[in-house]
Amino acid sequence: MIELPLAGTGRKIGIAPTKIIAVGLNYREHVKESVSGRKLPDALPSEPVLFAKTPNVLIGPGEAIVIPALIDGYHFEDARVDPEAELAVIIGKRGRRIPEEQAFDYVLGYTCFNDVSQRNFQYLDTSGWFRGKSLDTFGPIGPVVVSRQDIGDPQKLNLYSRINGALKQSGNTADMIFSIPRLIAFISKHFTLEEGDLIATGTPKGISPLHPGDVVEVEIEGIGILRNPVEAERI
Repeated sequence: MIELPLAGTGRKIGIAPTKIIAVGLNYREHVKESVSGRKLPDALPSEPVLFAKTPNVLIGPGEAIVIPALIDGYHFEDARVDPEAELAVIIGKRGRRIPEEQAFDYVLGYTCFNDVSQRNFQYLDTSGWFRGKSLDTFGPIGPVVVSRQDIGDPQKLNLYSRINGALKQSGNTADMIFSIPRLIAFISKHFTLEEGDLIATGTPKGISPLHPGDVVEVEIEGIGILRNPVEAERI
């Protein structure tokens, strides 16, 4: 479990989801950079692209993203681990087949999420994205939770990522292909959403690789800056 402060209170929220449902290709410009040179359709998705990240990925602010030593054994020509700045939705109560117009009633709050991805595994595994997305420490979250009531309009938030202080991603949640209510409604048709579950809502363009010794930041307007160092695994 990760404990994060609830902004504006003296309380902390325990983050212990039964599942983390992530959304791929949910920003138009990121779709363009993702399909370049890869076997992905170049049209915008007609429905949300979902994949899972397992709870073992979760780490808090200041904790290290650890690049597994096992990657070295594959001798990839270009071994690549990328951060992805995302707005995370924290579900506040159990729901199934939630109507779009009621979706926000099921939201506890929002925080920053870094969907760290091992690209070689992600694009080479015939089983899909599971392994490349669910390595230990590949899901930093924080630095605080902002309640649904305090966030304002979650579809009008600027978000950024930086590596060693250099700006890499810059976008706005208004650029999502599928809005938060649409995502909640779509996901809850397929899976019951439980209290504490996370939805990572996608990332804007500007994906850049991480290396040991880097410091990566995810910043979202109204929430703050999630900062994590990057280390190579020592075995």
